[in-house]
Amino acid sequence: MALGLALCLASGPAAAFDSLNFSTPAMDEDLRAQIKSNSALAAAQDEGRVTGQDALAAALSDYGILVETLYANGYYGGTVSILLDGREASDIPLLSTPDMVNTVVVTVTTGPKFKFGNTRLQPLAPGTELPEGFAPTSTARSGLIGDAANAAIDGWRQLGHAKAELSRQQITANHTNSRIDVDMIVAPGPELRFGRLVTVNDSAVRTAAQRRIAGLPNGERFDPDELTEVTRRLTATGAFSSVTVTEAETANPDGTLDIELRVADAKPRRFGFGAEISSLEGLALSSFWMHRNFMGGAERLRIEGDISDISNNTGEIDAGLSARLEVPAAIARLGPDTDAFFQAALSTENEPTYSADSLELTAGLTRRFNEDLSAEIGLGLIYSETDDDLGHREFLLFTMPLSLTWDKRDNDLDPRSGWYVGTELTPFLDIDGPGDGARFYADLRGYYGLGENKGTVLAGRVQAGSVMGSELTETQPEFLFYSGGAGTVRGQPYQSLNVDLGGGDESGGRSFLGLSAEIRQDIGETWGLVAFADAGFIGEGSTPGSDGDWHSGAGLGLRYQTGIGPLRLDVAAPTGGSNDTGGVQLYLGIGQAF
Repeated sequence: MALGLALCLASGPAAAFDSLNFSTPAMDEDLRAQIKSNSALAAAQDEGRVTGQDALAAALSDYGILVETLYANGYYGGTVSILLDGREASDIPLLSTPDMVNTVVVTVTTGPKFKFGNTRLQPLAPGTELPEGFAPTSTARSGLIGDAANAAIDGWRQLGHAKAELSRQQITANHTNSRIDVDMIVAPGPELRFGRLVTVNDSAVRTAAQRRIAGLPNGERFDPDELTEVTRRLTATGAFSSVTVTEAETANPDGTLDIELRVADAKPRRFGFGAEISSLEGLALSSFWMHRNFMGGAERLRIEGDISDISNNTGEIDAGLSARLEVPAAIARLGPDTDAFFQAALSTENEPTYSADSLELTAGLTRRFNEDLSAEIGLGLIYSETDDDLGHREFLLFTMPLSLTWDKRDNDLDPRSGWYVGTELTPFLDIDGPGDGARFYADLRGYYGLGENKGTVLAGRVQAGSVMGSELTETQPEFLFYSGGAGTVRGQPYQSLNVDLGGGDESGGRSFLGLSAEIRQDIGETWGLVAFADAGFIGEGSTPGSDGDWHSGAGLGLRYQTGIGPLRLDVAAPTGGSNDTGGVQLYLGIGQAF
């Protein structure tokens, strides 16, 4: 057995080259680090690709890679030598690849640093800004030449010259005085207009719908930013897994330029679920099913349901079922960034101070101003039957919900920088009673990461709400505000802060103010700790912060990173205000608390 093993080892390729040495005489540490980082030999060694054949292939690649690295730093007279067991790699015949390599020595000398001499780049479109370092006497980094050329071409493209290109490029290295002279001429070409949007391949989404959603401004002056918007609009529907927009190679005789569109359909159906649990409120479950091309026009139908208060602490559960159909670019006159939606929602709520069964129908428009900012307007009808300390009541409301969302967070489930603003204003008209008014709610969040990797995050949240116009006793209980629980003040019982009407009767408030602060600290790549404090206010009047009561809570949390966001465990206790349970509260969910 020993003899057989020895023969096998003797006949097989070497497992690794023993050493890889870099010799970089008189080279600064930054460039030396780039040389080692860019080296194909260093990458091969790290990845275990270290046979003789691997070593020779990586060495031959390194000649070009390391020379390019020198050029990128302004060194055009450097040399690169790579010895494999004492033999220059470039001299080794490819048909005589060594079976094994023991020692690799890479020697790189920089030579003198070159400066820019003449930097002629003409003509430039008005407003074109060239890279700051592309100027006489600056270090002649090779990347600056390409960046300058791209900036000049992009400047003309922004003015409608879609086929702008370099017509002349002469770059001269003068080794006597270590100077690089650049002479480039740009040919802007004619100013063009957008032509047809040509769909190249088949798709389950109708061609007419693709064009409508894309919103290519046919006949208008060419603008490369519009092509970015076309890609964004089509991608935002969710109906496509990839969207590629390319310009036709040649313009049409009438001065228009056709645009070719290639799409790959995404799987049309998807579903998801969520869960959250707290020691007092019990278990909450939610799920959705979505079709992303419901009628062949990239319409999105989403049906979702949720059940909460699944516990032994409350007598009944809350449940809701809703369906929403979104039609992208539904109204041509309003442009491709305005979608239409139709929504129906059925719910039953059994809250501490009221119970309600309601049906809501809404139709409206959603407008995307950019990737971060969107607004929504609708017309709705709500029918609700409620029971609370004021008795059994019925409400029939005509509403006009308005909302504005501005989301600059870097990550929805685990934000480390940026901010979020969500506002809602819902004027309502009570068709069967005197309770006309409006409900306002705002949610403001901010995040600031500390350190290079943002391992420490300071997070803050302010919530504010107000019901204006209608009196407290005339307002639908679902429109009033309550505080306590996971979404407002952790550590306080769910909806424990409300308005005392006297005689043991309670109701929600017409005003609300919520404050939350967190310090989030990573522990390694998987775990994290959170310290938090929350406070909430409920008032009888419509002005937040006056004519009401406060309560607060604080605690610690543990986070475990998963593929779909951090798993959240919070432990909180009351720190101010009334607390009927007198105990510590536990909360478990997915994603940060806010």
